[in-house]
Amino acid sequence: MAGCAVSLANSFTFASRAVAVAVAPTKSSFSSTQLGFVTSQLSGLSLCCQPQPTLKLPSPVVVVASPIVARRICPFTGKKANRANKVSFSNHKTKKLQFVNLQYKRIWWEAGKRYVKLRLSTKALKTIEKNGLDAVAKKAGVDLRKK
Repeated sequence: MAGCAVSLANSFTFASRAVAVAVAPTKSSFSSTQLGFVTSQLSGLSLCCQPQPTLKLPSPVVVVASPIVARRICPFTGKKANRANKVSFSNHKTKKLQFVNLQYKRIWWEAGKRYVKLRLSTKALKTIEKNGLDAVAKKAGVDLRKK
């Protein structure tokens, strides 16, 4: 960025702004056209614009999309993997994941008059049998038309 000068009487201070403001007495020996100033008629301030050098920005980073991986989360109940300890005979504890029991099931969708293939937990399957597919999908916010 180009430094801009702020002039108060005869002293100069530099700041990094796009527009330099020079505060000078309204009656000066130099004309405003010689100095490149634009004189304000409201308060007697003189404004000066200095050209800024063009900045070269680095090229944007291109992010390559990774392939879509099916997560181990049930879309209806929100169940996901649990972190637990694997305890050996010597009582040595190491971390392990207990995954959700997800199953691929074809379920008849009455409103759509077709089968919908879903990946859901066994708990969600019991809930769908009890309350119906439309009610459970609406409560979970799952759009069955996309499937």
